[in-house]
Amino acid sequence: MGRRKREPMSEGKRNIIAGLLQEYDIKTAKDIEDIYGFEVSDGMVSDITDRLLPQIEEWQNRPLDEVYPVVFIDAVHFSVRDNGQIKKLAAYVILAVSLTGHKEVLSIYIGENKSAKYWLGVLNELKNRGVKDILVICADGLSGMKEAVAAAYPQTELQRCIVHQVRNTLKYVGEKNKKEFANDLKTIYQAPSEKAALEQLERVTEKWEKDYPNAMKSWHTNWDVISPIFKFSAQVRKVIYTTNAIESLNSGYRRLNKQRSVFPSDTALLKALYLATHEIAKKWTMPLRNWGRVLGKLEIMYPDRLTAEET
Repeated sequence: MGRRKREPMSEGKRNIIAGLLQEYDIKTAKDIEDIYGFEVSDGMVSDITDRLLPQIEEWQNRPLDEVYPVVFIDAVHFSVRDNGQIKKLAAYVILAVSLTGHKEVLSIYIGENKSAKYWLGVLNELKNRGVKDILVICADGLSGMKEAVAAAYPQTELQRCIVHQVRNTLKYVGEKNKKEFANDLKTIYQAPSEKAALEQLERVTEKWEKDYPNAMKSWHTNWDVISPIFKFSAQVRKVIYTTNAIESLNSGYRRLNKQRSVFPSDTALLKALYLATHEIAKKWTMPLRNWGRVLGKLEIMYPDRLTAEET
């Protein structure tokens, strides 16, 4: 049989596609042909999704809550075509836990390595959208983040993401020793106090520095942003250093990499991330587990900060 002649694209079909792209995991022309039996080009899909751009801009600028107990800043990397070349870009996702314990993506930024000036602009943008206070910002070792947080939210604790810290450490370790090394690292970040953690830090460093001299350097260098976690109870720590809060989001984003190895532009990537976020967030109907207890402990630790003052 010959190839079916492509039908003219009516406004009704354009609206169908626009709706599908917002509601379901449909991102290519082939998806639409397989499910609905009419053909469109990838260019047509791109043109139609351009209708999302004002919606994305409105979402990126919507008013936010005055206070967030915890905010995560994480990066997922994608391949994007730029002037005929393929380059790796990071999608920086800002995910918050609200006072009710619900997850909420506050914003998405796409780019290369960022500086303190850039991150200060991002944090000031949050302030301009209504965020007066954040108790804890949990981030990987993003360049300039420490200086930006100190300038924009001087009372906020900056916590190095423990999961990333451990992963980065294990890159230096041989396969045969990784399990034992990872268990040793647990004795540091699961210690009951900072004093106990420092004792374990010295023990682990001494044990492994002959075989892996570079593995523990970042723990000593970055202790000021690793150590805040020891102020918190086990329940609060679990919210901060486990990946549960952000992992479901990242797994959804990683599926985009499987569906499309290279995005034609950073705008196309932003549209795909927005649609994926919209779909993933539909499942976030319940607060984090044991959130009531966590919030109660935070209220004791940070009196008068979980309700923003009038300015």
